[in-house]
Amino acid sequence: MNDDLKLLIRTIADYPKPGIQFRDITTLLLDGPGFGAAIDRMAAAVREPPALVAGIEARGFIFGAALAQRLGCGLVLLRKQNKLPGRVAGINYALEYGEDRIEMHSDAVAPGARVLLVDDLIATGGTALAGVELLRGAGAHVVGASFVIDLPGLGGAARLRASGVAVDTLVEFEGE
Repeated sequence: MNDDLKLLIRTIADYPKPGIQFRDITTLLLDGPGFGAAIDRMAAAVREPPALVAGIEARGFIFGAALAQRLGCGLVLLRKQNKLPGRVAGINYALEYGEDRIEMHSDAVAPGARVLLVDDLIATGGTALAGVELLRGAGAHVVGASFVIDLPGLGGAARLRASGVAVDTLVEFEGE
């Protein structure tokens, strides 16, 4: 159903290191009708209308902002550490080698707010799971997660589903 969009996503071999097949959505963004179709299809898959879309830095901001506008709701930014002014809430999470942190403004999400998590790609799911934990820690109800690309072999979407989050993706690429 989304093969037209899949054709607009460029694969760059051996980036950022040998053996990785990088799925580059910038070519999708360059195609106005394709980008519009991606947002339309992401919006059509939303099961429960959110009050907010939470976009994960950085490409999640692009899809999150467009989707929030289409759904008529607000956008909360989930950013890397020390990128937001004012009071923030944050969570540390494990990476393959080390640790990272995402943050949001402490007052961005009201308790009980219905939030849809958005990013361009789901791989291992570490950042997305941290985003869910951060949002839930603020009292939000995470109504789902939406991604353009799923790399099912890395298990991130399955991990999100196991944590009780409904996941929608537009296209899948096997392997890394």
